[in-house]
Parts: sequence; C-alpha cells; structure tokens
Amino acid sequence: IEGYNMLEFLMYQKYVWFMFMLFPVSLVWFSSCLAETNRTPFDFAEGESELVSGFNVEYSSGGFALIFLAEYSSILFMSMLFVLMFMGGNMNSGI
Repeated sequence: IEGYNMLEFLMYQKYVWFMFMLFPVSLVWFSSCLAETNRTPFDFAEGESELVSGFNVEYSSGGFALIFLAEYSSILFMSMLFVLMFMGGNMNSGI
C-alpha cells in the first residue's frame, strides 16, 4: 500500500483480510480504540453514588447532549476505520 487511500486498503483485502495477516497490529488498534473512547477495560472505576457522570455534570442539557453525541460519533468513526482497514469493508459480503 502506497498511501492512506482507503480504497487501496479495500482492494488489497479482496482475498485475505488484513486482520488475519496483521493480527497483532489489529489487536493493538482495537485496544487503543477502546482506550481512546474510555470503554470497559480502560474506563475509570467509579461508584454510581460517588460520581454522577464526571465532568459532564457541569454542562446543561444542550452541552451534555453534544458531548455524548461527540463521544458516540467517535466510537462509530473508529469502528468504521477498523472495519475498513482490517476487515475489508464490504468487499467480502458473500462470507
């Protein structure tokens, strides 16, 4: 692959997914995505009675909604990149 063109990533994965060829890299990417989005193994341990929602308590309903939309859109974006880079997108839809 000569660049960061996502179509080239898809075309190179026509027969074999990069997830199988680059298994350690895909695990590192997946774990870094989990860490970036503060998901289960990397989130802060908190008691519900001690912390309500962290720094989000400071914001009103509009700001609170925008923060949560931004967090979940980053999760969707990272998932999309993982599927494109390691699972071939929808090139192998017959599997």
